[in-house]
Amino acid sequence: MLKRIKALKNQKGFTLVELLAVIVILGIIAAIAIPSIGGIIDKSKADAHKSNALQIIAAAKLAVAGNDVKPGDTVTINDLVTDGYLDSAPKDPDKDTNYDKDSTVTITKNGKTIEYRITLAAEDTATNSITGNKYFNNIEESVLNMESTVASRSN
Repeated sequence: MLKRIKALKNQKGFTLVELLAVIVILGIIAAIAIPSIGGIIDKSKADAHKSNALQIIAAAKLAVAGNDVKPGDTVTINDLVTDGYLDSAPKDPDKDTNYDKDSTVTITKNGKTIEYRITLAAEDTATNSITGNKYFNNIEESVLNMESTVASRSN
């Protein structure tokens, strides 16, 4: 019996205070890390919207070069997919569905330069219509190419 008591006293372990201190430290680290991760995810989604918009504009440029679209026209994502300039409609990173197929690229000629403006909108899968959430609303390609541009929703 005495041997058992001595064996119990010789056991090494952590005290309740030490365990609580570790839990508090982990809580502080989590409180700092979780918002940072959320910000990283939001930024990556905004960058994905920007990349998708530039991809759609590039497809519209191919359509203009192929003489399927002329300056003054407005082309939809659906048109670009149907005509073979896009393999498929890009995915909306916020909803994991396609963008609204009626999202448009407006092509205008200003002197000798051709300008491209994109309106990129989310699709409401329940009604199959634009939800009112527009990631880009008539934004010029040159603005998208600027490094500081971040996609933001405007209702």
